[in-house]
Amino acid sequence: MKTLGVLGGMSWESTVSYYKLLNDGVRERRGGLHSCPMVMHSVDFAPFAEQMGQNDWESITAGLVRGAMSVEAGGAEALIIATNTMHKAADKVQAAVNIPLLHMADAIAAGAKAVGASSLGLLGTAFTMEQDFLSRPLKENYGLDVMVPDSDGRAMVHRTIFAELCCGKLIDKTREEYIEIIEKIAANGAEAIVLGCTEIGLLVKPEDVSVPLIDTVEAHVELALNYVLK
Repeated sequence: MKTLGVLGGMSWESTVSYYKLLNDGVRERRGGLHSCPMVMHSVDFAPFAEQMGQNDWESITAGLVRGAMSVEAGGAEALIIATNTMHKAADKVQAAVNIPLLHMADAIAAGAKAVGASSLGLLGTAFTMEQDFLSRPLKENYGLDVMVPDSDGRAMVHRTIFAELCCGKLIDKTREEYIEIIEKIAANGAEAIVLGCTEIGLLVKPEDVSVPLIDTVEAHVELALNYVLK
């Protein structure tokens, strides 16, 4: 098996899911006492969140680069950024290391293929929904169309990610609002919904909605496992 580098802590609520699913996946495929070899660099998320609020992506990128170099020095043979939003810096992170970055867009595309979807709804932070660091590679590399909620929906999703989900707060009323947003996007033609923040899958489950969900934690873990076990 190869050793995986993980940049986590953004937030740690979903990094826990990554860690469990990576180890569960190796055990299921290899059996016995096997688990996933990994080197993790887990950050203090508060400064990153503050820098996002200040649009200080230079500092964020520098922190991610330091983390990537750290896991490479620790023996990692591939790297994942265990969050969607931070893929805004993916190109610069990849340029700083000599190991492959397993990109979230590739994981999402594989998830879309698995459910036979060519038109995707995307939920996430405002950065993920309103900028093109995920939607562009999905369109250019895989021909996938991406739609997002209206302005009120985007504001609600962004706010609750930071105020609730990243703090471990799973609130029924918020779940209901997410379901309403998801069903509206589906009615507008989305064939599957990308839970494009790694905490959303903690709140909304496949049985809650009428449209297939692509949980980016699960999709990203699958991509990583295929590499680790290759």
